[in-house]
Amino acid sequence: MKCVTVYTNEFEKFSDIFEQVLESDIPENEDTEVEGVTVGLVTDIPEEYIEQMRVKPEVVVMRDKKRNITILQHGKIFEIFIPSV
Repeated sequence: MKCVTVYTNEFEKFSDIFEQVLESDIPENEDTEVEGVTVGLVTDIPEEYIEQMRVKPEVVVMRDKKRNITILQHGKIFEIFIPSV
């Protein structure tokens, strides 16, 4: 599973760049910018991480069922979890 981290706490800004982030070729373990927002990619995320985070009261969990994507929002970041193919 890979995780794209979007460093913003603004839901509107996240929504505006969400599709662009998914389509971008983000280098692994390096931060890049998408419309002025820092974005990073990590490709080795254990499945347990999502379960550990989703039970915390300060974490908002969103799902895109069509693409099997889970999004966590906490602190000043959004984490987009995409299954590896």
